[in-house]
Amino acid sequence: MPEYVAPLKDMQFVLKHVVGLDLVNTLPGWEDVTEDVVDAILEEAGKLASEVLSPLNSTGDKTGAKWKDGVVTTPPGFKEAYHQYCNAGWNNILSPTDFGGQGLPHLIATPVEEMWGAANLAFKLCPMLTQGAIEAISHVGPDSLRERFLPAMVSGKWTGTMNLTEPQAGSDLSLVRTKATPQDDGTYRIKGQKIFITYGEHDYTENIVHLVLARIDGAPEGVKGISLFAVPKFNVKPDGTLGSRNDVKCASIEHKLGIHASPTAVMIFGENDGAAGYLVGEANRGLEYMFIMMNAARLSVGLEGVAIAERAYQRALSWSRERMQGKPIGVAGAKTAPIIQHPDVKRMLLTMKSTIEAMRALAYWTSAQLDRARMAADDTERKRSQALVDFLIPIVKGWSTENGIDVASLGIQVHGGMGFIEETGAAQHLRDARITTIYEGTTGIQAMDLVGRKIGREEGRTALALLAEIDNFTPKLAASGDANVKAIGESLTAAVKSARETVQWIARNFSTNAPAVAAGSVYVLKLLGITLGGWMLARSANTAAAQLGRAEGDAAFLKAKILTAHFYADHILPQTASLASAATRGPESVLAVEDAQF
Repeated sequence: MPEYVAPLKDMQFVLKHVVGLDLVNTLPGWEDVTEDVVDAILEEAGKLASEVLSPLNSTGDKTGAKWKDGVVTTPPGFKEAYHQYCNAGWNNILSPTDFGGQGLPHLIATPVEEMWGAANLAFKLCPMLTQGAIEAISHVGPDSLRERFLPAMVSGKWTGTMNLTEPQAGSDLSLVRTKATPQDDGTYRIKGQKIFITYGEHDYTENIVHLVLARIDGAPEGVKGISLFAVPKFNVKPDGTLGSRNDVKCASIEHKLGIHASPTAVMIFGENDGAAGYLVGEANRGLEYMFIMMNAARLSVGLEGVAIAERAYQRALSWSRERMQGKPIGVAGAKTAPIIQHPDVKRMLLTMKSTIEAMRALAYWTSAQLDRARMAADDTERKRSQALVDFLIPIVKGWSTENGIDVASLGIQVHGGMGFIEETGAAQHLRDARITTIYEGTTGIQAMDLVGRKIGREEGRTALALLAEIDNFTPKLAASGDANVKAIGESLTAAVKSARETVQWIARNFSTNAPAVAAGSVYVLKLLGITLGGWMLARSANTAAAQLGRAEGDAAFLKAKILTAHFYADHILPQTASLASAATRGPESVLAVEDAQF
């Protein structure tokens, strides 16, 4: 069973020539993020991913996390891998320098995180959520809380979690019942149950800091009465050392379809006197603060779609080169050949490859916009980039994770019957991928956020401005001397037309016919994802053609970039027309059906 190998050449090409490192290394504080530095970071991350994390992926899936009497044990090798990961400094590349972090740009951390997810998704979830907790405490926590918790969290000595969901409160957090009672010392006593808590209990570290949504006694009903609290597994003294065990308990862990090595915990807060918790930020603004974690997590989960797809593609590609079956069509006297020579297998592999490259570039470009939203010197530029980030995150999360499932399923199909057998490893990727369209907000929730907050409420301004930017780019494709690039431009122009008309339809109908907009929202999300992914591949192909014209770079790699983009333009971009029709004409048939008619 082949191990994961980081696609360094493609990652580097996207960073340097499609997104552009100048988007971040021209920002204050990041001038030293040069091509050489980035190459060194990616190469070292790739080694850890392939040599340490990847070999644990299958064994962790088979063994799974274990629970006994409130104690969770992770599969053999995971704890040691976590310590190796932290000792090398990978856990803090994004964390604030004030507390020992490296403070690197998101653009550089994103391909690194992709490697962790592709090598071992179950492992990757722990540091991902810890980073989100660090960001929330860093942004809105008081100095006393930052000083008490962040040094140990940034170093990896402690981890963090996100506790939103309760048995009756899933997507609707207005139903949260966990209570917080004020104490004379300024702390709160937290009582309640949380479910689906990733790494809520484990054996990696001595302490876990849970960020918990709860209601202070007497708070308003609904989401306006939710506050955010930091609740450690072990109480923490003002100097940062550990005190007594807090009233926090892991009641059980879930038995799941995938990500078996990642413990998904049922957490009980305050079974006795109540768990000691610290208010993060201001009272009754917890949901707002939790979205600091949530947005970071949604971008990371979108990247999981890219990562799992890449791992599934690598396994399918390896199999297709080794599996001898059938004779090539149209080749006289041909002998039995590897299945990669069969046209339909090529089609499946190209669907996987082109979709992955489109998703990867869009995720990286979104990360660059996130960096610019935080660090650009010009206020107008920061606001523009933040608007793009807000618009793009639901697309990256929803579209990429849906694609991750589709690509993992294609990976099984390439394997044929052996893909259905666990020993090849192809099935694990599909099982692991299935959760990604659900946690941190389902695809439907991402789509509603997109058509509502990000398009409808602002009458499509950000979306239309971005589509206009693509329009300004397409003449470069038409002027190319490469016939493939010209053809890509024609398909992209048609996709942009479908996208623009759909956005305009939403802007016209959002305030007067919101149910119709909602009914077609997932189609809109996929339409925009495909279009923006096509733009990224068109940029890639245009750059590759220019480099070939100057006799620069790896000719075989560059030609493959152009051909992959052309395949996407021929096979994937045309889907935008049917998606636009379903989004704008299809809602009526959805809304016409009454509940009793199902």
